[in-house]
Amino acid sequence: MEFFVVLLILICIIVIPCIKIVPQSKAYVIERLGSFYTIWHNGVHFKIPFIDRISNMVVLKEMVRDFDPQPVITKDNVTMQIDTVVYFQITDPKLYTYGVEYPISAIESLTATTLRNIIGDLELDQTLTSRDIINTKMRSILDEATDPWGIKVNRVEVKNILPPRDIQDAMEKQMRAERERREKILQAEGEKKSSILIAEGEKESAILRAEADKEARIKRAEGEAEALLKLKTAEAEGLKLLKEAKVDSSVLQLKSYETLSKVADGQSTKIILPADMSQVASFATVLSETMEKK
Repeated sequence: MEFFVVLLILICIIVIPCIKIVPQSKAYVIERLGSFYTIWHNGVHFKIPFIDRISNMVVLKEMVRDFDPQPVITKDNVTMQIDTVVYFQITDPKLYTYGVEYPISAIESLTATTLRNIIGDLELDQTLTSRDIINTKMRSILDEATDPWGIKVNRVEVKNILPPRDIQDAMEKQMRAERERREKILQAEGEKKSSILIAEGEKESAILRAEADKEARIKRAEGEAEALLKLKTAEAEGLKLLKEAKVDSSVLQLKSYETLSKVADGQSTKIILPADMSQVASFATVLSETMEKK
């Protein structure tokens, strides 16, 4: 009886550990008698005692590794520190287990060498402004190189680029000078636009003044022309009335004399007589005849 109890205990000790539950997003690599046998995915599995062995437990989720800064030299011989972040995922647990030893260390070393090769073909300014190009090239090279390891590189990001201190100081001075240059350009453009606006305003003001003066002169000329026209029209009407009344020369001379008398009655001390005195004599004769008839 005790033998069966001991046997049952031994069976439980041996059998129960052979029942394995694989969680989601993980995979177990199983070896049988030292050789690769199969891959267990999520679910319940049973391995044969002393024959099957779990060689590796692989995480299938995307993983992120932030590698330490690496010293690199640019094409123009500037040494700088660059650190990268690699996003990768295990797609084949078998290749990941048997393809390379210490896969993470291998990815780090491969990232460092690839980064040095890419930066070595770029100058300092290109390195600072070509992050997208560097990221794309590194992802393509790393993804191709890690295919035999069962790893897919999804993304590579250059995290920091740290030039030497003297280069940083020179870049800051250059940036400050560039900002000052832009400020002066903007100020000059503002002054130029202001001068143009002032000149345009003065031009428009002068044009408006000239137009106003022109219109005033036109109005004055039109008024003088209208007054002259009315005066001439009145004279023409007067002559027409005289002609219709059939006025002879004696009446006209009498009117001239009346006008001369009115001038003499005024404050003036001088009277201007016609140079032809015969006209005055004839005028006097006409006047005496007129008085006798009355």
